[in-house]
Amino acid sequence: MPHPAPDPELAAAYLDGTVEPGPLFAEAARLRDLGHGRTITYSRKVFVPLTTLCRDRCRYCTFAKPPGAGGAYLVPDEVLALVRAGERHGCTEALFTLGDRPEDRWPAARAFLEERGHASTLEYVAAMTELVFEETALLPHANPGLMPEGVQRRLRRSNPSLGLMLENVSPRLAEPGGPHHGAPDKDPARRIETIEIAGRLRIPFTSGVLVGIGERTDELVASLFALADLARKHGHLQEVIVQNFSPKADIPMRSVPAPSPRRFAVVVAVARWILGPTANVQAPPNLSTELGPLLAAGINDWGGVSPITIDWVNPEAPWPHLERLEAVTRDAGFDLRARLPVYPEYLDATWLEPRVLAKAAAMVGDDGLVPSPVAVAR
Repeated sequence: MPHPAPDPELAAAYLDGTVEPGPLFAEAARLRDLGHGRTITYSRKVFVPLTTLCRDRCRYCTFAKPPGAGGAYLVPDEVLALVRAGERHGCTEALFTLGDRPEDRWPAARAFLEERGHASTLEYVAAMTELVFEETALLPHANPGLMPEGVQRRLRRSNPSLGLMLENVSPRLAEPGGPHHGAPDKDPARRIETIEIAGRLRIPFTSGVLVGIGERTDELVASLFALADLARKHGHLQEVIVQNFSPKADIPMRSVPAPSPRRFAVVVAVARWILGPTANVQAPPNLSTELGPLLAAGINDWGGVSPITIDWVNPEAPWPHLERLEAVTRDAGFDLRARLPVYPEYLDATWLEPRVLAKAAAMVGDDGLVPSPVAVAR
């Protein structure tokens, strides 16, 4: 009997456990195989934490730090040192992650930018991704938070893809006591606006949901349907990340439990069901102890894995060695392949600037994937 088309009420019933998820998992696996066959991808990356300063006060964040307690910018030489280390370890992606608009909160941030002739952190991001594009073999992928149109136009000249997690569409999460209270850049309407701009500019884009931060089931379902709608409207959502919250000792939400592995796998399967067969659905491999259930739930990508840098957003969770990732993937009947920060289906002049396309195309084989064998991070 065919599985029904995506439906918000049935999706919520799966997530609440009122409907047995066996048919959902079967459908998620079928859809993934229909769209992607038996290939699972990942991106070999170096993590560039351009600044750990931020104006937001998210209750689940351990990345952002104040000045004098770890909050700082990387200078150009530090950026290049990190990325060149990535070159030596076979990386193809330089992932730029940073706090939102720290100059609006911290005088030290304003001073750093003014000393270097930049009007904003976003302008500094653009300069650093241009530096990496021009001076190294890696492709930058920037995740700098909310981005107006002018910034995205400039970043497009050096980034084959950009990213911003939607996290959740619910404004309720910004109410007092909520995870986004005191975080103006987590306004879902403004985040959707940023994703919409990228679509209009034909920029391959990564987004996703954050699971377990206090959202209701209906809010999670609505967030997945919102991403599906954006993907249908613009065709630019190259990747949707389904990320589980991970509690940490130094955050206000340290006593909030992480989603159970079983529930998280159901969320992943619901995401595949809603997003459809051609979507690239990713779950971070360093945030789950059991990886096989994520493959069974319909992912086709493990995301970025670094042989040399920590996950600065979840520093307590080391990346799995690639030999383990390859073994788990192979044992489940899949091939593990490396990709660029831009997916193969976006490697054409419709989506990429000419010089970006030329550099990216020279790094891949005829199938748009990195042709070298899977390298093992030790």
